[in-house]
Order: sequence, then structure tokens, then C-alpha cells
Amino acid sequence: MHQDLQGEAAATTESAGPAAEGGAATGDHGAATGGRRPTRRLRLILIGGGLGLTLLAGGGAAAYHYNLFSDIGDPVSFGKPRPAASAASHAEPGVLMPTGPKASFVRTSRLPDGTQIAKTTLTGKKSGFKGDVWVWVPKQYDDPAYADSAFPVLISLPGGRGYPTNYWGTGPGLGLQQAVSDGAKSGKSLPFILIMPVINADTKHHFDGSDIPGQPKMGTWMAEDVPDFAKANFRTFTSRDGWAFMGSSSGGFGALKHVLKYPDRFKAAIASGVDTAPDSPLWQGNAQAMDENNPEKLAAKLIAAGGPEVYVNFQIGTRETGREKAERFIRDHGKGPVHTKLQVIQDGEHNGKSYVRGMREGALEWISKVMSAPTPKPRPAPSGGASGAASR
Repeated sequence: MHQDLQGEAAATTESAGPAAEGGAATGDHGAATGGRRPTRRLRLILIGGGLGLTLLAGGGAAAYHYNLFSDIGDPVSFGKPRPAASAASHAEPGVLMPTGPKASFVRTSRLPDGTQIAKTTLTGKKSGFKGDVWVWVPKQYDDPAYADSAFPVLISLPGGRGYPTNYWGTGPGLGLQQAVSDGAKSGKSLPFILIMPVINADTKHHFDGSDIPGQPKMGTWMAEDVPDFAKANFRTFTSRDGWAFMGSSSGGFGALKHVLKYPDRFKAAIASGVDTAPDSPLWQGNAQAMDENNPEKLAAKLIAAGGPEVYVNFQIGTRETGREKAERFIRDHGKGPVHTKLQVIQDGEHNGKSYVRGMREGALEWISKVMSAPTPKPRPAPSGGASGAASR
């Protein structure tokens, strides 16, 4: 469950960009040919000239690609500011306007469509835990047509260490943000807000996304502090229909567990490459506490209670182990109010890139069908002329 370092490595490699890869390739080429390397001055001239041509051809996108005009680390805000009284008066039923206090964000990445990933440090009021959170909002969020609309939130959890970074948010290299953006553009996915917190309290231990007795309260952090943070800063839905989780490996366990433990708060989850029972050594045999955070026992409890209904999409690659666990969970607990689906990723491995591909191939569309969608303002009806006649 905890070995998802390939996803983190992929994100790091992607963040390094072509400059790092190109440097390695140049070094190999020089060694292979046995030729002399150009002098430093000549290399700078050649690189500068080639880059100049690239910028002329590619414009601003190329400039950002090479970080020539980088605004990474600059302060960033989301949404258009409005007076508090105005925000309250414009709130539609089911829409929660940002409650504050407003967090301070710094930009960490920018996508080709102009959307951006930003980071802040959150001290959870309920858990007491302090950690970083990355956020991304879709392009529609700043569209004036959606100014009074809520947006669904997808809390995205990483695998591996999950501390001090979240590989879904440290760079767009794994493609999660682009997958959501492309899905929204095609109409197959909702334009989710992505909230990407760390999931562990240090680099040495896995906390199973839970409040393990005597340990940092990582369950409270993810189930209460992180949603409260989202509500403070973004337009969100007041009902659980606007709240979901996704995660890979140990993050997938957290996604699965939280939806089953708090079905009154969260409606759905995409759980990839996931175990279905807690296994952190920090539990130290505390059976009662483990049972309270065991997805299998939580699902059985939810089935016995008859609801609320929840939706879980298990993703598993054909080139990783663990499929039998997902299939057994679906067979034993995918009944009554627990709706399940298995998304099999052909040639998929235990890493973030494979899971994003699975999301593109069906999981995002699947979860979007059970979540609330943002609602744009009605467009003014055309008046006069041929259009007016046609409307009559």
C-alpha cells in the first residue's frame, strides 16, 4: 500500500524539465563522439541563439517553459474579491461562499491554459497538525458566469511518504490537473477544485490517514481541517454531493476510508492501487482503534445502517499486484448503499501516471456523474432582429 514512490519520482522528473534532460544528453553525446566540448562562451551563444528562436516561434508559453519570466513563488489569489455583504446576498441555495480567514498562497506551477497550482501552510485547528497544502482551481472558477456558483472539491491524496510534499500538487507533470481540465472541456468531467494536502506527519511513518492513539491526528487533519480550509477559501457546496476524495496507494486507502467513515460529509472516492485494511505498525495492536478505521468494517456498518449511499471507483493496473483485494472488497461489500466499480488500467503500473490515465479512461467521468456540478448564470435572451423572431 505504501510503495508509490514511482509517482513521486515521476513528478520530480517532470518538474526538472527539458533543461535537465538536455544537459545529460549533451554530456553523453560529447563522450560518445570523443569530440571536444565547445568553450563555455560558445555554448552560451549557441544556447542563447537557439532559445531566442524558440521564443520567437513559441511566444510566452516557451518563456514560461524555460522559466525566463518565472513568477513561481509570487503571491497568488483565487476568485474575484467582493464585499462580504455582497457575497452573502448573492449566495444561491446550496452554495457556501468563502467563509475566511483567507490563506496566503504562493504560486508553484502554471498550466498552459493559465491556471495555476499554489501552496500554503495550514495549521489545523482541530488536529493541531501543521503541514503544506497545494490547490488548483479550474479555469471556469474565474469565469464571471460562475461567480455565484459552488464548485465540487476533489481532495487528492498521494502515496509513498506523503510528506513534506504531495506529488499531485508539486508540479503538473503527472497530469492530474490537465486531465480534469480536458475532461471539463469535453463535458466528460466536472471542473473540480483540487485540494492536495500532505497525508503523513513525517517521512519515517505511515499513519493510515487516521487518528492513531498517541500520534498526530492525521485523520482529523484530512476529514475536518482540510475541508474547513477549502470552505474558508473557495466557493463550495453545502452538501456532501460536492465533496469527494481521490488517492493512490496509501492515499487511496485514505480516500476509501474517509468516504466510508464519513458518508454524511463525502459522497465518492477514486481509490487507486489500494489496500483495504489499516496496516501501520504505529497501531501497536490497538484492535478497537484499527476497526474504527478499517474500510471493510466501515462498509459493513454502512450497509447495515442502509446508507447514506457512497460511490467508490477502484483503479488497478494490469502490471501491479492487489487486484484480488479490490475484487474481494467489491464482492463482499459492494452492495446496498456502497456502490463500487473496478477500473482496470491496461499495462498500468503502481504509479501516478498510470492512475491519471485510468481517470482519463473513465474514472473521472464516472465520479462526475454522482457529484454536483457548478451552475453558470443564465445568458440574457437575445432581443430584436432575426434572433428575437426565432425565439418567439
